[in-house]
Order: sequence, then C-alpha cells, then structure tokens
Amino acid sequence: MDINVSEQGLTMPDGRVVKCAIGRGGIHKTKREGDGVTPVGDWPLRYGYYRADRLGTAPQTHLSMTPIQPDDGWCDAPHDANYNKAVKKPYAASHEDMWREDELYDIVVVLGHNDDPPVPGNGSAIFLHVARPGYKPTEGCVALPRETLVELLNACKAGDRMAIRSLENDD
Repeated sequence: MDINVSEQGLTMPDGRVVKCAIGRGGIHKTKREGDGVTPVGDWPLRYGYYRADRLGTAPQTHLSMTPIQPDDGWCDAPHDANYNKAVKKPYAASHEDMWREDELYDIVVVLGHNDDPPVPGNGSAIFLHVARPGYKPTEGCVALPRETLVELLNACKAGDRMAIRSLENDD
C-alpha cells in the first residue's frame, strides 16, 4: 500500500484525506540536514517505536514495533559513523532524544529516507509520528493525531511506502 502525502494532507487506506503536519520548510525534492524540509520521494516504512509506559502495548500493525527506552537517541551528526541511525545515550555526537517529555514520539515510524546508505548531510530522522496540537510544523517529518496514526498503522504491513509529493513547488 502507498500512503500518499502532499500539502493537502495524507490519504488514508479508505480514501479519506486527513490533515497532517509536514516540515516547516515545506515539501521539496532537495533535503539537507536541519532545513525543516519534508523530502519528496517514495519512502518505505521501515519499523516503529512506541512509548510502552504511556501506551501499554504496541499499536496493532504488521510493522515491527519496539518500545522506546530512556537511553534511545537518533544520530543527526552528518560526519558521525552512526549518522541517521538509532544510538544509545549518552552519545558524544549530535543526536535527537527519542524518549521525549511531549507526546510526539509516543508512536514513531522510521521512513527509509537517506538510510541505504546514509549520505552525510542529506537529512536524518524522517519519521511518521504524533502531531503537535494545531498541526504545528515538524522538522521534516509527517505527523498525524495519535488516533489517526493508530488507525493508519492498523492497516500497514511490511513493504508499505509513504509517497510524498509536492503540489506547490518543483524544487
């Protein structure tokens, strides 16, 4: 199944288009580390994480889901050997905390962007995760309300992809 995303929203498996948050830099073909852009492309849904302390059990899905631990991080340092990979904290290079105080990473799906192999500086940590209230922009991820994300994950299976397209620009 392809999950289609544009500035108009995300298309659910039943054909409904739902509002989603995208990167503060919009949707573009060119992605650089830290630019806030949601990258155009067809990205496989790799696997996911969830906060067991908040959710109890993993969302029902055919994707592999792992509980997030307090020492989980994600390396965003372009010249580090673990760039765009999960790491354990403390970690010397720049990294994002996966165990967050807010609820954004209570459910996270890793998109296969710039990971096979990672190219330094081409962007890291492109996730599908829980949206902020009011659908405030992300740092480049796609985000949905928790209930909508759970509904989507219920229909997902290994091999599914997120097709991100821009309707407003070509760069």
